[in-house]
Amino acid sequence: MLLLLGGAAALWGSSSLVWDASADRRGDEVVPALGPLALLCLAAIAAVVALGGRLRRALGVLVAAAGGTAAFLGLSTAGAPAGRGLAALAGALVLGAGAVLVVRGPAMPGLGGGYRTPGAARRAADPERELWNALERGDDPTDRD
Repeated sequence: MLLLLGGAAALWGSSSLVWDASADRRGDEVVPALGPLALLCLAAIAAVVALGGRLRRALGVLVAAAGGTAAFLGLSTAGAPAGRGLAALAGALVLGAGAVLVVRGPAMPGLGGGYRTPGAARRAADPERELWNALERGDDPTDRD
């Protein structure tokens, strides 16, 4: 998540830097895709929290593709080295975040992962697990009325 946030901030920053001093053109004028890629990264942060399993892995592939695109655009476009370098660095950060999502995404906790319905709690097969679930609900497992 921090890689995505850092990549989004760097993409946004590189889009606001002056890339062509002779024409006073900013990065978003030279490479218009930088701003939308930054917004995609911010949206991906919310999606990581909301999604789970295979969908999170698919999101990782999308994020990695966005990072590769940003890095390619930063390296292949003419302009000031600072803006190009920042865009390439941002692309590398986003690419790394996508790779982490592909590899570790399904194992990461999801939204509401610690909560279960009361019916699912009653179906717990392991008696020790039932004791822990009772503690999580605030019940006293030693109080047997």
